[in-house]
Amino acid sequence: MDAPQERRRYPRVKVKNQVELHLSAGTPQRTSIEEISLCGCYIETMFTFEVSTRVDLVIWLNQEKVTAKGIVVNRYPQVGNGIDF
Repeated sequence: MDAPQERRRYPRVKVKNQVELHLSAGTPQRTSIEEISLCGCYIETMFTFEVSTRVDLVIWLNQEKVTAKGIVVNRYPQVGNGIDF
């Protein structure tokens, strides 16, 4: 049996970095990025978001603030979310 084909457009890098997620309503949620690539990331969170939820991300890389607009593309309840940006 063949291995499943990789669907990602860019390679992922394992990281442990803080991210702040902003949704249209509510307070920002702080959590951790586990993996990141040029077009998305995987966040670890107990309180996952529904697929298709739009989020604004604020990522701090050393002293640099990086912002991105994203959309939740997968959900693993009580584990995390995949986000495309």
